[in-house]
Amino acid sequence: MAAADEEASKTYPEMITEAIEALNDKNGSNKSAISKYMESKYGELPPAHSSLLTAHLARMKESGELLFVKNNYIRPGADAPPKRGRGRPPKPKPALPPVADLPSPRPRGRPPKPKDPLAAAVAKATAGLPRPRGRPPKVARPAVSVTAAPAAAAAAAGGVVKRGRGRPPKVKPSLVTEAA
Repeated sequence: MAAADEEASKTYPEMITEAIEALNDKNGSNKSAISKYMESKYGELPPAHSSLLTAHLARMKESGELLFVKNNYIRPGADAPPKRGRGRPPKPKPALPPVADLPSPRPRGRPPKPKDPLAAAVAKATAGLPRPRGRPPKVARPAVSVTAAPAAAAAAAGGVVKRGRGRPPKVKPSLVTEAA
């Protein structure tokens, strides 16, 4: 009676591998042959036996426990290549030299700026002074007459005239009255 309990407590992967070994077909065993062997050997199987068998066969195929060749399942031999995952294989990593030969790694991030003693002294001296809020006022420039005389005088002296910002003012015709 102990043998019957042992057979009833086997898992699906164990029953599948036992069925493939017992059928011993050189081309492997298909799903229906494995199912028939399991039904004859173990008798009472769950009502969802076909879907359970399909799921376990797929899982065993993905893990490399079984090979699927021409609609048949075969146990891989000792000379079979290892199961390779999907996608491109990773590059082989080069052998690292001994730890003693490695230089110390650079610290992370941007290196700090060199310390300027003058800037540090200025910062320390102005630390107690509060800065006024907002934009600093414009520096007052000496008053210049709006007429074209300074520009003409600068041009006559050979200097370059720097034009102001914006559109130049409209030149008014001189009010010269003819004495006739």
